[in-house]
Amino acid sequence: MKNNTKRIKLTKKDAVILLICFAILLIAAVIICSSGTGFGKSEIINVSTAEGREEYLKGYGWEIDKASEDFQEILLPEEFGDNMKDYLKMQNEQGYDFSSCCGMECSKYTYVVTNYPNYSGTVYAVLYIRGCRVLGGDIHAADMNGFMHGIK
Repeated sequence: MKNNTKRIKLTKKDAVILLICFAILLIAAVIICSSGTGFGKSEIINVSTAEGREEYLKGYGWEIDKASEDFQEILLPEEFGDNMKDYLKMQNEQGYDFSSCCGMECSKYTYVVTNYPNYSGTVYAVLYIRGCRVLGGDIHAADMNGFMHGIK
């Protein structure tokens, strides 16, 4: 019986090229995933799309008016002052490490929430996103008797 297997001969040059390609892929994966540990909803759902953001919020029970979307590119401050202490605490309680995002550019998406219970005023959902990862967010009412809490 004749064996028809072929052997590929790998030269040192080819091995180095393969290692460099593997290293580049590994570095790219680390950069993409560097802003958190584990896989949360934002890693499973593509929040870089309107449909993904809607699905993300719906996963926590919030329904939004997609037509109300407001988008801003923002630069987070290098340091958060004392006036942001409560907001950072709220983000941390939700599992977001918002303070590690100091100095980063991100996208801020705001939507009108259509299913907030027992409140007659306008309620907003805000998501801060960098790439395809949620950095933080909140649910709030901006009127005189307003409130703010986490999205989770």
